Amino acid sequence: MSLINTEVKPFKATAYHHGKFVEVTEASLKGKWSVFFFYPADFTFVCPTELGDLADNYAEFQKLGVEIYGVSTDTHFTHKAWHDTSDTIGKIQYPLVGDPTWVLSKNFDVLIEEAGLADRGTFVIDPEGKIQIVEVNAGGIGRDAQELLRKVKAAQYVAAHPGEVCPAKWKEGEATLAPSLDLVGKI
Repeated sequence: MSLINTEVKPFKATAYHHGKFVEVTEASLKGKWSVFFFYPADFTFVCPTELGDLADNYAEFQKLGVEIYGVSTDTHFTHKAWHDTSDTIGKIQYPLVGDPTWVLSKNFDVLIEEAGLADRGTFVIDPEGKIQIVEVNAGGIGRDAQELLRKVKAAQYVAAHPGEVCPAKWKEGEATLAPSLDLVGKI
């Protein structure tokens, strides 16, 4: 079953954020755009490149009113240790959420149960707490923060402009489409 347009299921988790352990729940997501960025594990190879890329682009997400949540099945203690020992992870300003009980990974259908790890899943959540974008990559394929930023802008545009849709490769400021009978077979 697709998670698109479904509400984020209830959860309670602990994150490492700005030198503290903080609680994150589904209520934390309400009223703003959010990205849940699942990755397999701390102290690995592809994961820090992705998380570092997000950190480098975090200010752009913040300008759009978007909070990023990095999530793995590691504990919040492990997130702190990684943050304290890695230059790449040390620059992260967004919360790193621990999911050692697998609740989030199961809720978002990214758990690799036999490994106890999460797939590389990206979920864009609107201010009502509904999932608008789902992307899951195989473990060896890293994601691109700039492409995610483009998709978030498209999701925000569509939400703010009912009756309009964003075509392939749409970028902010470009033309959109207004689906109608007149467009059928003309594109």
